Amino acid sequence: MRPLLPVLALIALAGSAGAQVADLVDRSALRVCADPANSPMSDKDGSGFENRIAELLGQALGRPVRYTWFPQVNGFVRKTLAAGECDLVMGYAQGDELVLNTNHYYVSTHVLVTRPGDPLAAVERLEDPALQGHRLGVVVGSPPATYLARGGLMKLAKPYDLMVDRRVENPAGQMLDDLQAGVIDGALLWGPIGGPLAKARGLSVMPLVHETASPKLWYRITMGVRQGETDWKHEINSQIRRNQEAIDRILVEAGVPILNDYGTEPKQVAN
Repeated sequence: MRPLLPVLALIALAGSAGAQVADLVDRSALRVCADPANSPMSDKDGSGFENRIAELLGQALGRPVRYTWFPQVNGFVRKTLAAGECDLVMGYAQGDELVLNTNHYYVSTHVLVTRPGDPLAAVERLEDPALQGHRLGVVVGSPPATYLARGGLMKLAKPYDLMVDRRVENPAGQMLDDLQAGVIDGALLWGPIGGPLAKARGLSVMPLVHETASPKLWYRITMGVRQGETDWKHEINSQIRRNQEAIDRILVEAGVPILNDYGTEPKQVAN
């Protein structure tokens, strides 16, 4: 989830003439703002899968990638993209009004992470009776928390924080530590975070693609540009379209569960 930005800040930014807004885009480099400690998505050492996708786009555009690092806490967009410190932010859910969304470049869902060989590894829905009596890790305020509350599973659940400075806190890593230590029996995480982390630890991952109740657990993920910069958005959209297969391969290699455009089943990715 992304921090909120006062609407007036974006109105003020977009209120200028279109050409003036577009002039903020640096054509000599692909300027990206990202969290320096948000592994497996972004990391200052360049190891995150979003770093790899940014490098792919930079090569396609013929520009070096230049980062402005800022933790994804309150004020992230205001102090980075809206302040003109960068021209692109990776990983925004479609419809997020803080930015002007590009076309989506992948679709993912929340996952249930379990220990290999555990009977819960076969659970495909959060309404499955097999989850009753088990302690699950869940991020406070995340969509899976609603399902646990509705199913009477919250009384045994262990909550983990949502908005943290990843330079000093790591809720997803702690949740998986607890899973491996037997403190919890299953971990509910956003797929682009849980999938790669679980892959690195040899844990089992079940994408939750069969839920039909609300809230939905899957989202189309876009890149974000400043409001009003439609030409720049179209340019990024073109690069996403041309490089979609390479983007898919980066995501799959990282362990991100990617779905079809409707979030109903895993996407078939060309080798």
